[in-house]
Amino acid sequence: MSNRPTAARPGPRRGGGAGQPPILAPALATAGLIIATILTIGLFTGNLPFLAGTGAGGDGGPGGPGAAVTPAPSDVVIAQPEKEIPGTFLYVKQGSIWIQKGKETRRLTTSGKDSMPSWAPDGEWVYFIRTEKGRGLFPSQGRAVYYTMHYPNLMRIASDGSGEPERLHSGRYKTGSYTWFYWLRQPVLGPDLRTIALVSDAPDPTESDVVLQTFDLETSELVSLGLKEDPPLGHQDPAWRHDGKILLYVRNGRDGTRGAPVIWRYFPESGKTTTLTGPGYLSPAWSPTGRYVAATKTSSIGTDVVILNAKDGTEVLRVTRDGASWSPVWSPAGDAIAFLRMTGGIVDLKLVELEGSEGAWSAGETIDLTTVSGLDGGSRPGWFIPPDQIPRPTPGPTQTTAPSTAPPESPAG
Repeated sequence: MSNRPTAARPGPRRGGGAGQPPILAPALATAGLIIATILTIGLFTGNLPFLAGTGAGGDGGPGGPGAAVTPAPSDVVIAQPEKEIPGTFLYVKQGSIWIQKGKETRRLTTSGKDSMPSWAPDGEWVYFIRTEKGRGLFPSQGRAVYYTMHYPNLMRIASDGSGEPERLHSGRYKTGSYTWFYWLRQPVLGPDLRTIALVSDAPDPTESDVVLQTFDLETSELVSLGLKEDPPLGHQDPAWRHDGKILLYVRNGRDGTRGAPVIWRYFPESGKTTTLTGPGYLSPAWSPTGRYVAATKTSSIGTDVVILNAKDGTEVLRVTRDGASWSPVWSPAGDAIAFLRMTGGIVDLKLVELEGSEGAWSAGETIDLTTVSGLDGGSRPGWFIPPDQIPRPTPGPTQTTAPSTAPPESPAG
């Protein structure tokens, strides 16, 4: 996916008032936003549950016919599960990042412009994207045209809420007399506490699609990894293994009119890539041991959460079967998976405990962590437990190790 303003056509005004220059909505930039965001799932499958919206309940969506409920306008409603769930959850509602621990919640940010948060591996920081509004000027059909643009900024904030959010990098840039922007999406800090993986069309959005890149916290350098894609669909969903030796990502593709996203492995030390799955999988999340991967599986009825073997991509467990669940995240203890689900047009955070030993699990009952809260379905949840509070895992019957090497493909594929 590329962000090519030169192909823009005049569109309806977005903001602005009398005496201001024309404010245009570039057609390809709008399409680029749809593809680049997590709504890619819906674009590719046509079945993404949260496309019905995360606002008031309605009569659509795979969660069932219209529930006569309305999410709390500003607060998150804790379902108060009977069982105490360890750790701290991270999610977004109405552009604010929320922290949930036990039966208490608090807003970490209040700008109304934030999305895609993720924990630092040590739990000290939360990294996220903040979208700001500004004026752009770029040539369109042979003349310079003003735009109202909503450009991303890579941010972080201390997880305890102390201090102000810190801007690390802006997607806004100037080229000659023109002002435009490139995408910054889905930042995830690696275990070295220095390298952020994200997807972007930097440094020149007129020449690049939104692909896997890294941002160095010490040098502030943003670098494309040069991995093969299926233009213009690009990449999404980066996920580091706990030791930093493998970075999972999704290479978006198509099969006729349907999407065909595939999870790939990138090996930073060698620069090589290999596939983990066939078409139909995205949103990968490593298990704490690195032996398994939770993912969103797309189908003709919607999306569900599954567990895959990290060595060969085979499906180990179908965690949900409702066609309305996505964006899984592992408990750092390895004994449960949290995910988003939509019911009656409203997105909430759910949890399924994994019963049995590693690799031989069965799915327990679904626990509500929030209820009627209207969470942001495009922002993946996070889950952090301090290392000294994580119980030792029970060894599974099979100890299948994740690969440290694999039959390589070149970065060019």
